[in-house]
Amino acid sequence: MASLSNATTPCGFLLQGFSEFPHLRPVLFLLLLAVHLATLSGNLLILVAVVSVPSRPPMLLFLCQLSAIELCYTLVVVPRSLADLTLSGHSRGSPISFLGCAVQMQMFVGLGGAECFLLAAMAYDRYVAICHPLRYATMVTPGLCARLALACCLGGLAVSVGLTVAIFHLPFCGSRLLVHFFCDITALLHLACTRSYVDELPLLGACIVLLLLPSILILASYGAIATALRRLRCSGGRRKAASTCASHLAVTFLHYGCATFMYVRPKARYSPRLDRTLALVYTNVTPLLYPLIYSLRNREITAAIRRLLGRRRPSQASSQDPRDP
Repeated sequence: MASLSNATTPCGFLLQGFSEFPHLRPVLFLLLLAVHLATLSGNLLILVAVVSVPSRPPMLLFLCQLSAIELCYTLVVVPRSLADLTLSGHSRGSPISFLGCAVQMQMFVGLGGAECFLLAAMAYDRYVAICHPLRYATMVTPGLCARLALACCLGGLAVSVGLTVAIFHLPFCGSRLLVHFFCDITALLHLACTRSYVDELPLLGACIVLLLLPSILILASYGAIATALRRLRCSGGRRKAASTCASHLAVTFLHYGCATFMYVRPKARYSPRLDRTLALVYTNVTPLLYPLIYSLRNREITAAIRRLLGRRRPSQASSQDPRDP
């Protein structure tokens, strides 16, 4: 096996993928393909449904951006993985260039980071809708939504570029085989020659910016929401207000839970094969669950989808609350 003498070696890496399980590869290919097509269809359906709504409230704009991020997120990883599963000639792994690996990691981190920031912006939207309903239209304007959406993307891009530069300046030596199906951070750190805690500082800084800070904003928003709900005397009003947050909370727990479990760990506790298995879940299953969660909980999205499919009833659309998530 060839080795990388340093991080600037042009020969790149080998993605092992699931090449050590040749008999499972056809089944895994069909399973991942089905999940991928379902994920693309679900997110595209939400995008088209949101565009078809004549008057789009801010929460639907955030949902549109979330679906767009999930589409790009899966396209960065899954098509390459599916192609590698069909290559029977690479028994040890599929080659990927140094630059290709860096670009894939940067896009993966950038999109995941943008989603972290977006979930915090959506929590602010829920806070204003429940705690300041009479001022909602003046506080959460389309212009503010556009600026927040742009800030989420730029923030994710800035963090991903910095983290990618830091990771790919590490010296990689020994085997250039990545026990993974894409260029993930933990897999690359596992190949680094050095064993100093300094190697983990860029990842720690990225986790603070992408996970800790947005989590504080989300917790603060929902703390204020919980306080406001306790003051409501009508139990029906509390249930209705709480139900508007259920889908956002579910997606937030899934996204932050997976990211925290995967990346907020000491380097000594990395397990390449376990990380590969867990990554298979959070890059394929969780993006499939998001459109299901929002389409089932959001009455306006459901109404728009029914209209697209020719099953929309006018009486249902007229009764929608534009602030319902």
